[in-house]
Amino acid sequence: MASNQEIRQKAKKSSFSWVFIGFFAVGTATFLYGILGQNPEKAWQAYLINFLLWSAIAQGAVVFSAVMHITNARWSGPLSGLSESFAAFFPPSFVLFLVLFLGRSHIFPWLHEQLHGKEVWLNIPFLFTRDCIGLLVLYATGFAYLYNAMQLRSEPGQVQGGLRKLIYRGWARNYRNPERVKKKMTLWAGLYILFFALVLCLLGYDLVMSMNPHWVSTLFGAYTFVKAFYVGLGGLIILAAITRIGKGSASGLKPSHFHDVGKLFFAFCLLWADFFYVQLTVIWYGNIAEETHYVIKRTVMVPWNSLAWAVFIICFAAPFVILLNRGVKTRPVYMAILCASVIVGFWLEHLLLLGPDLNPQISSLPVRFEDLLISMGFLGLMAASIAYCLNLFPELMDAKARGVS
Repeated sequence: MASNQEIRQKAKKSSFSWVFIGFFAVGTATFLYGILGQNPEKAWQAYLINFLLWSAIAQGAVVFSAVMHITNARWSGPLSGLSESFAAFFPPSFVLFLVLFLGRSHIFPWLHEQLHGKEVWLNIPFLFTRDCIGLLVLYATGFAYLYNAMQLRSEPGQVQGGLRKLIYRGWARNYRNPERVKKKMTLWAGLYILFFALVLCLLGYDLVMSMNPHWVSTLFGAYTFVKAFYVGLGGLIILAAITRIGKGSASGLKPSHFHDVGKLFFAFCLLWADFFYVQLTVIWYGNIAEETHYVIKRTVMVPWNSLAWAVFIICFAAPFVILLNRGVKTRPVYMAILCASVIVGFWLEHLLLLGPDLNPQISSLPVRFEDLLISMGFLGLMAASIAYCLNLFPELMDAKARGVS
């Protein structure tokens, strides 16, 4: 019979699942109410921002596992398994992208502009086709990597059903040859990292930079996938902190794990800021009217200048100063709070990039309470997806699982 502690833990997990489902229901209802109201463009703007942000978190978190495998980094321990659980958001992310097609007239201002020859690239059928194919390739490659990774995390003969049966049927064939599985993992990990960079570049160009079709930055693609890895690390640290707080030492997570991933998070904080600075410097030095107008509108003109400073402080200045302290990086609660703040900062950063073109005639920041509720819906969907994945594959939280150092 199950112990009282196990029963309490299952009840706690069930209650959290209902909270996540409640978040998703509230967010969905708010979004539907918004698009059926008098200002559907505002609801679609919040939807686009959240799609980009939460998809980037999932995509970037899975990259962590792929990088750790390719570099044979033994320090990651249970962090790799936790990062793989973010792949559970891949199917919802793809569906959410398809829903964007319904709001195309509200989120692509260039549909009503003269593009002067750019119609070859900026047209709805071609844009959605190439982005759809890109996401399919990225997510399929990610699942192929995880299919092999999961085979190394479990012993054959376990009670299986559904997805577990599909995965471990393949492992039963390769049980005596784990090196073969590891080679496949390396291949798929490399391909996932490659497609991560390419597809994130494409999404950055099509869903963010194209909002101002007359502004072009060749650095914007790299800026986009570096940002995705940065927020992906933030999401991973939050999940690791929750796991550590909930399971204690049984989670296998130690202060050294948080210190090491904290250093990586700090490094990408600097790298993101570097790409931000390089773009700004090149545009300032070139002093081309079309380029400088884009930057001036977002950094000097009201109301976007205050938002630009907020993004700079939340996403770079505060993490930079705080993470100089070694003690902070070893404390899960502090790291979770910091990473959550950075994710909020990148929600604002997406608003800063998209808002001036989607809201050209405003005098105050277009942030509403409804935007918070829609964001809660996305948070609930991601949390529910990850919780389902970890419940189905508890091996992801086991640092001592077979094949994991």
